Amino acid sequence: MSLDKSSTLEKNSSLDKSSTFTKDMSLAKTMTLARTATLETTQAIAKTLTQVTIPPLPEWINRLMARSNQYGASVFDRSFVVLGLTMYMLGLVMVASSSIPVAERLFNNPFHFVIRHGIYIGLSLAIAGVALQVPMAWWHKNSSYLLGFAIVLLITVLLIGRSVNGSTRWISFGPITLQAAEPAKLFFFCYLSAYLVRRREQVMENIRGFIKPLIVFGVMAILLLLQPDLGTVIVMFVTTFGLLFLAGAKLWQFICVALVGATSLGLLAYFEPYRWRRVTSFLDPWQDPFGSGYQLTQSLMAYGRGEFLGQGLGNSIQKLEYLPEAHTDFVMAVLAEEFGFVGISVVLLLSMTLVYKALILGRYALAKEKYFEGFLAYAIGIWMCFQAAVNIGASAGIVPTKGLTMPLISYGGSSMIVMTLALVLLIRIDHEIRLQSIQATSSKRTKNAVVKSSSIESTNESDNK
Repeated sequence: MSLDKSSTLEKNSSLDKSSTFTKDMSLAKTMTLARTATLETTQAIAKTLTQVTIPPLPEWINRLMARSNQYGASVFDRSFVVLGLTMYMLGLVMVASSSIPVAERLFNNPFHFVIRHGIYIGLSLAIAGVALQVPMAWWHKNSSYLLGFAIVLLITVLLIGRSVNGSTRWISFGPITLQAAEPAKLFFFCYLSAYLVRRREQVMENIRGFIKPLIVFGVMAILLLLQPDLGTVIVMFVTTFGLLFLAGAKLWQFICVALVGATSLGLLAYFEPYRWRRVTSFLDPWQDPFGSGYQLTQSLMAYGRGEFLGQGLGNSIQKLEYLPEAHTDFVMAVLAEEFGFVGISVVLLLSMTLVYKALILGRYALAKEKYFEGFLAYAIGIWMCFQAAVNIGASAGIVPTKGLTMPLISYGGSSMIVMTLALVLLIRIDHEIRLQSIQATSSKRTKNAVVKSSSIESTNESDNK
């Protein structure tokens, strides 16, 4: 009996061991199959991703951004300089033509505004020469400090600013006056571009990332409306709106912000009598041609007299103090009267080319993974486009009258300097992208040369053996 029991125990223990071994083997097989399946799945996903084709830049963009010309490798786009200088000279001629009567009356010197405009151009070029040496990494790194400086300027102008025509927008530094809103726009766009680099995923995924830059914009908008300066607020709002759209924010967020923004702007215009008069006079300026519609009716007369080829340089009638602000906000009306449809078309072509190149540069920078530079180029392009459209539209009666200058053409030192600085940033962005491409090409050539020389040496050693 004892032998039977012992044999039975041995059989049971052997069965337990075999079952345990079988379970271990099945578990090991299961784990191996799971790892194999996971590896196969990962390889399949990777293979699928490698087969996904990313749409390349169109060939015409690559040709436009070509790095070389007949003189060899070009380190910056000379067309930006040509466009800027052309608009400088055109603006200087038009300021001279449109400001002589009012300068003669106010300062007893017909060339007062021309001389000051020339000084502003020289000062802009000097600042451009310095700013061109500053790398884009500095603008990216110090974007928050620049935003803080812009807010300080907007607060300072409310405290010690100089009032002109009921608006407190200028800070006086002796003979030089600074319009605080102009650098504030550029510095805010630098901050917004840097924010989109840091928080682009939040902007695309949730409402908090979308709202944060709008809160900063709201603070600056309040300070600007206290001057008051609704035109700058509209320019900043449209540029911010466009830049967030290009950064990939969701459509429903834009619809909500557009409704809130349009409602707010409508209420701001309705509850401020002088703004509401501008809106009503814009709709029908001939209802009160010697009151609220006076400036627009005189501007429309200038456009009408210009016809196709214009009256000729210096032959404008409206600039003889019939048209207020003929050398600043309404310089395009004088240009239309003296050079007609052809002159306006030339200015529009120059502005459109500059804006187009800025937007193409922004897309090219994003393709090269230079995100701050790309967003900033986009912002400058939208800014210049909208401000030029509003200036020309206001003088032609297409949009309500706003106090916005024509970029690089109208008289105004602050606008001239800041727009020049924006143009310099475009040149610097283009320069850094080209320099990076040239360095990559040269390093690739060096690597190929090293590989080629090493292969030649190995061939020679084998021949000697």
